[in-house]
Amino acid sequence: MDKNTIIGFVLMALVLIGFSWYSRPSEAQLKAQRERDSIAAIQNERPTPDPSRDGGEKAGALLSSDSEALALTGERGEGLDSTSILFAASQGSEELITLENDLVKVVINTRGGVIEEAVIKGHLDQQKQPVRLLTKEDAQMILSLATKQENIVTSGLYFEPVTVPEGSPEGSSKGSSLLLRLPVATGSLDIEYTLRPDAYMIDMIVRANGIADLFTPSMKTLDIQWADRARQLEKGFDFEQRYACIRYHEAEGDTDNLSETSDEDEDIEEKLDWIAFKNQFFSAVLICQQEFSNVHLDSKLYKKGQGYLKNYKATMQTAFDPTGQQPTQLQFYLGPNDFHTLKAHNDLSLNADKDLELEDLVYLGWPIVRWVNRWFIIYLFDWLKGFGLHMGLVLLLLTLIVKALVYPATKKSYLASARMRVLKPKIDALNAKYPKQEDAMKKQQEMMQLYSQYGVSPMGGCLPMLIQMPIWIALFNFVPNAIELRGQSFLWADDLSAYDDVIRWNKDLWLIGDHLSIFCVLFCVMQIANTWISMKQQQSAVMSPEQEQSMKMMKWMMYLMPLMFFFMFNTYSSGLNYYYFLSGLTSILIMWFLRKTTNDSRLLAELEAYKAKNANNPKKQSGMAARFEALQKQVQEQQRQQQKR
Repeated sequence: MDKNTIIGFVLMALVLIGFSWYSRPSEAQLKAQRERDSIAAIQNERPTPDPSRDGGEKAGALLSSDSEALALTGERGEGLDSTSILFAASQGSEELITLENDLVKVVINTRGGVIEEAVIKGHLDQQKQPVRLLTKEDAQMILSLATKQENIVTSGLYFEPVTVPEGSPEGSSKGSSLLLRLPVATGSLDIEYTLRPDAYMIDMIVRANGIADLFTPSMKTLDIQWADRARQLEKGFDFEQRYACIRYHEAEGDTDNLSETSDEDEDIEEKLDWIAFKNQFFSAVLICQQEFSNVHLDSKLYKKGQGYLKNYKATMQTAFDPTGQQPTQLQFYLGPNDFHTLKAHNDLSLNADKDLELEDLVYLGWPIVRWVNRWFIIYLFDWLKGFGLHMGLVLLLLTLIVKALVYPATKKSYLASARMRVLKPKIDALNAKYPKQEDAMKKQQEMMQLYSQYGVSPMGGCLPMLIQMPIWIALFNFVPNAIELRGQSFLWADDLSAYDDVIRWNKDLWLIGDHLSIFCVLFCVMQIANTWISMKQQQSAVMSPEQEQSMKMMKWMMYLMPLMFFFMFNTYSSGLNYYYFLSGLTSILIMWFLRKTTNDSRLLAELEAYKAKNANNPKKQSGMAARFEALQKQVQEQQRQQQKR
């Protein structure tokens, strides 16, 4: 192992140590984690609630059995006497009223006055039933107002339906709007729901009606508590959980989210336009025209096998006018994480002057990668999809088109490597001329002069390859989030958005899981083949003895990478592994074609012609080469001075 290799490993170790130090939790975070661990230890002794039971129990009780930190508080309606301003609201019966269009069905309970169930039409879950995004067992919302006498807390109180959609007397019917009225003293608190036609958007207007005298002059806010347990809707738990999170949009900023891979709770200082409880392919988004303030978000992970991904909770405040002149305007988006659908719903916002950027719910990667996806991959994918082709063929054509577009850069990279290869005999002669370590600077100087004479650069093949990296990473982010692949079968894979598990067993194995993804195996085999071809090419390329020593270690690292990929990608979507397999296969075919069409003798003749043409007019060295030559001369001068002394 040479000095440069040792320095490289030391620098890598320092970077890892520095990153670990930088990302270590603070003392406050460690204390909070210890408290959560203590709560979890107590809760593990409790029986796990059965999410499939239908006993009409509200999510508040279920959530409290899972995590005391997520239990919504404020249940009212029992034990109120006749002097209470909410006495009339505590007397009543529960009634379910349905608002429905061709895309979504929402069920609103007069007890509490909030949406307790949302069914997304046209999308099926693993049991081949319409996707239930919100359920009465798992979701809950509570509105709270502080009056002079007592707090108005909607949970457990009965609203009276004033305007009911046309349909059966039971209230289970199709319709677009509903007005609910909560009797409070001599007035009421009204909530009006309007389901937009041909949209996943539901308007929710909260208004005071004749109850202004109940509030102090300083009371200007409505408190909202919202919680939901995100159900597992897809086949791959680990993969789906990785893309589920609480996401939010800052009123004067960008979109951000809580951690996808760990428990996290956070106080948000900025005002927010919306908060989303996000699954991999579906989201429940609460939007506020007057913006949310004093927001606290909480997300906790579930373990595999419980039927849930994460436990979400959000508490926030928004503006409220006790006089009723200015209503509090909220909206729900309850639908798929489809880029174009979300972007179209921005125009349905009650605040038409602001772009909500709902399309950011579809994660497209870091800025430069997001731009590649946003302005290239999405449009190319939509164009191919428009031909009505199967998604397996769409991914195949997408791969071929991308490879064709980056072919000039691939060819340039290959030719740079080929030029170095045909110069190998001349470099071997230099290695033989300067076999001693103390002559390394002289050898390097003559080598740089040789490169300059023939017009080649040792780094000439790197930049074109780096240009391709944003596209490679862009598709890594795009394919798992493309809802068009959801439920689409291809060859042996029954769902391109989840792993293919033709080979599976009933026990989780360390690092592998309970299945073997065939597309992942093909992708890794193709990576090994690509590595072997690259290494074979490197063996014939120009290299000093020191570089050859370094390449021996690099060779083993390159062969280990496909093994690492297997453990990483075995639970990833079969569509992504299928794309990477096609990409690797296409790369091998391109390399074979370039090798067959490149004549080394002709290439060497071109280099000799370049040298002869520029013999009397040497090419000016680049800044890096000039600095390297100046450094060599400085070292040589220092050596001569030492010899004289």
